[in-house]
Amino acid sequence: MIYKTDYHVHTLFSDGKSEASEYIEKAISAGINEIGFSEHLNLFVPGQQWCMDPSRITEYISAIRSLKRRYRGKIEVRTGLEVDYFPGKENEIYDFLSGTELDFVIGSVHYMGPATVDSGPDFYEGKDIDQLYESYFEILCQAVGSGLFDILGHPDLVRIYNFRPANDPRPLYERLASKLVMHDVAFELNTNGRNRPLADFYPDRKYLKLFREKGAVVCVNSDSHFPARIGQYFDEAYSLLAEAGYREMCTFKGRERISMPADFS
Repeated sequence: MIYKTDYHVHTLFSDGKSEASEYIEKAISAGINEIGFSEHLNLFVPGQQWCMDPSRITEYISAIRSLKRRYRGKIEVRTGLEVDYFPGKENEIYDFLSGTELDFVIGSVHYMGPATVDSGPDFYEGKDIDQLYESYFEILCQAVGSGLFDILGHPDLVRIYNFRPANDPRPLYERLASKLVMHDVAFELNTNGRNRPLADFYPDRKYLKLFREKGAVVCVNSDSHFPARIGQYFDEAYSLLAEAGYREMCTFKGRERISMPADFS
């Protein structure tokens, strides 16, 4: 039996398309045991419509707390954030998070300079893709080592538009997996890449065994922006984890990580 969680969910507080209760109802019908909301939060690039205004954090936490009470006994509801990581801004992020009542924090790397890697294929045109990958993974490793995050979100989002390096990227994944273990940070197997030009999961499925052999801890998340995508492609994700040798997944409460046995058979 698999204890099913989905900790990467966006509502109208950021760029999701529905109220939180609609995602919860879908999660219950999909047999999800825990749903975690993780609105986009960017502390350094104001006015981004896909991010929650930081001034709404108290309102957001209060709203999710109310839903926890409403759905008690039906599903566990967790409060999280997906926070954009910017090198050199660790103290500011820490100060914001330290006064915030959360169950988990996803750290994500969208920005490389003033633009995001998922803004469109034009971002990649004319760039040295090998250097771009190396720089992106370096920022990922800094995010993991920052001590700010519980989960690394979509670990290789730089793959989104199918621009691939000429050199073998395996050493980049090896270093990232080692950093995850060293700093005790989980990673997500993010199924939303199936809905993007990549048409596959993050991280690249061929490195899941490497992550497991290094000892990196995993959870499966949908990165849902629509209720219909809660738990989407999870059976395939569980199958991939089983093939990679995983026998546990992690849950979170009060920023404490708990390992749950996962019988993928």
